[in-house]
Amino acid sequence: MKNILPSNHNLLKKIFLEIYAAAKKIKQTQIQSPKQRLSLAIAQLQNATMASSLAVIKDLEQISQEHPQYHWLIMDILTTFIRDHAPYISQLEVTNNLSAKVSHEIQAALTVIANRNVNKDSENEQLDLSHTDMRGANLSGANLEQTNLYQVNLSGANLTGANLKGAILTAANLTGANLYRANLEGAILSAANLEKANLSKANLNRANLYLARLHKATLNDAILTHANLREAKFRK
Repeated sequence: MKNILPSNHNLLKKIFLEIYAAAKKIKQTQIQSPKQRLSLAIAQLQNATMASSLAVIKDLEQISQEHPQYHWLIMDILTTFIRDHAPYISQLEVTNNLSAKVSHEIQAALTVIANRNVNKDSENEQLDLSHTDMRGANLSGANLEQTNLYQVNLSGANLTGANLKGAILTAANLTGANLYRANLEGAILSAANLEKANLSKANLNRANLYLARLHKATLNDAILTHANLREAKFRK
């Protein structure tokens, strides 16, 4: 992933000092109980700078791995963090800022969610990343099965080999997204924008592509068995 940290030396120094201070504070609290660590992390995340957010997210990941009873709560905290800090924006705002990508802290939170131990997920619960702006996110190999991704902006995102089985992607913007070998079995992609998306070797078995836009999408060797392509648009 391309390094997009500021080049200004003084600003870089400030950011690294903040990371160091946040990491030091977290290390000092690790002798506390998991519940105390979690409470502190939640409080820090609510008022954190970019640098300290990265350290807090790392600590939340560690807590979720070491204390399974907090696993799903932490995933919920991280999805809420993403929805709050990367909300969906209008097409006009997107057009005015085409080069924007997810920030480092949002990518860090997404990476924790994508790489989580799904065997610790709570039954009958669903990750909610709906109405978010995740343009250019790296979600290669991510496990987002059954995730609510309603009206998300994932244009230009790397979803190579991602598991999106049964995911809700209604009205999602996947323009130019790389979905090579992605598992979209049973996914709901109605009215989704898949223009110029790479769907080569993707599994779209039983996927709902009603009214989806597929102009210039690459579908080489894609599995479309029983897919609903009613009124899908392949040409402008």
